[in-house]
Amino acid sequence: MIRSHLSFLLGVVYLSISFAQEPSSVRPIHTYSIAARDTVTGEMGVAVQSHWFSVGSLVTWAEAGVGAVATQSFVDPAYGPLGLDLMRAGKTAPQALASLLAGDPGKDVRQVAMIDVNGNVAAHTGSKCIQGAGHIVGKNYSVQANLMMNDKVWPAMSKAYESAKGDLAERMIAALDAAQSVGGDIRGKQSAAILIVKAKSTGRPWADRTMELRIEDNEEPLKELRRLVNVHRAYEHMNNGDLAVEHNDVDGALREYSAAEAMFPDNLEMKFWHAVALVNAGRVHESLPIFKEIFAKDKNWIDLVPRLPKSGTLKDDEDIVRMILTVAPKK
Repeated sequence: MIRSHLSFLLGVVYLSISFAQEPSSVRPIHTYSIAARDTVTGEMGVAVQSHWFSVGSLVTWAEAGVGAVATQSFVDPAYGPLGLDLMRAGKTAPQALASLLAGDPGKDVRQVAMIDVNGNVAAHTGSKCIQGAGHIVGKNYSVQANLMMNDKVWPAMSKAYESAKGDLAERMIAALDAAQSVGGDIRGKQSAAILIVKAKSTGRPWADRTMELRIEDNEEPLKELRRLVNVHRAYEHMNNGDLAVEHNDVDGALREYSAAEAMFPDNLEMKFWHAVALVNAGRVHESLPIFKEIFAKDKNWIDLVPRLPKSGTLKDDEDIVRMILTVAPKK
């Protein structure tokens, strides 16, 4: 109780400092975004696209066990940390947003959405946001946009999110794709980002962020964002494989490494650790064709093999190491 009260007081102090000056237009992050909560997993997140460099560094905010915030238009980044502070202190998303707007002289040019850990949602589109501008608050989500080609953007986002299948990342990206398909930002495309956090905090922020990807400057930011989401999922399998190795679960490691390799077949590192897992499972002969392919494409992997037994990541058997190295290209 003391900690929550202190957090709230700090938020109030921060609020009074942040909004003490007149609004500034130095960061016009005109864009479209979605803030949402998955009703099955409880994960919360924000996804965004804009014709502005590094949009994710200012728009996307989220904290496990607390909520998520998207702050845009003539953006005041303080809405992100302050909104999370207030929700962490026990305010609902609507209460937190109302508190921040009440103290902001620039509220007419702000566009903000907030969702809390319980699924309460609030959004604000200031009267002076550049048209087309608007938002839709739905069940466990809000979509918002400003400086759009037309007023079809946020309705298209809402419809796409509600009808999309898959996990939270997949559905939020579907909303972004829908925005672009009906016109999107009147200025075009440049950057995109997605941030997703767990439902409950572990006290380890690095572990609570299940996905955090940013496309800072790209001609096709949404296509690149989707590609990186797929790469991210492949590396999740790699990480799970590494954990299986740590627990001496060779079969589990093989399953995870194989899954990663299937998603990202041209990645030599994924192939390499798959081959190592085969060796550790006693299936050396199955690993040799994989090692041969890797060594032919990048000789540095040849030098790595003899270093592994000492770390425990490869069986400490000189005969096995020699057998692996026989498939290396002859010098």
